[in-house]
Amino acid sequence: MTRKRKQQVARMLFVSFIVLVLVAFGNGVYEYWNDLQNEQVVSAQSDQTKEQFIASLVPVAKEEQQRYGVLASITLAQAALESDWGKSELSAKYNNLFGIKSTNGSLMTTKEYVDGQWITIKDTFAVYSSWDESVRAHTQLFVNGTDWNKAHYQAVLTATDYTQAAQALQDQGYATDPNYAQKLIALIKEYNLNQYDV
Repeated sequence: MTRKRKQQVARMLFVSFIVLVLVAFGNGVYEYWNDLQNEQVVSAQSDQTKEQFIASLVPVAKEEQQRYGVLASITLAQAALESDWGKSELSAKYNNLFGIKSTNGSLMTTKEYVDGQWITIKDTFAVYSSWDESVRAHTQLFVNGTDWNKAHYQAVLTATDYTQAAQALQDQGYATDPNYAQKLIALIKEYNLNQYDV
């Protein structure tokens, strides 16, 4: 290969290298910009989705409060917290918003707080035909209590405000999370869910 040819090849390689660097850098900037825009869109959609989630459950939550006394704000907050705003597999696939267990259901993996730490377990959860059916089953759990105590959730039904109801749920061991009542109260305040209490 002649010296001139070697120089041409070297120039071509150098130019190719520069082009690759520019393309890579350019793509990196483009991807960063796209990611930034996508995050903003997802954030806006997330807020919109939460509002839509709440709106979809308000009628049945209010109906159940009028019939049985379970505060709509508690129903809505529990549904949001337990189902990750309707995005959990259990709620999206099986319409189970509250993590209600059943012997005739679907085997799923879940986390529970046991002896001061979170552990992963497998359990069988109820399957419902709709979110409304899930809300009604949730209400019946409070109305009918547990196998060992029919009045187990009576304090939830007779609570005069959502803070009392949230604390009653935690006191009666509805969830293993030691911060369960605080999380419900925070959700109710953030999304003004007590406006739906009738």
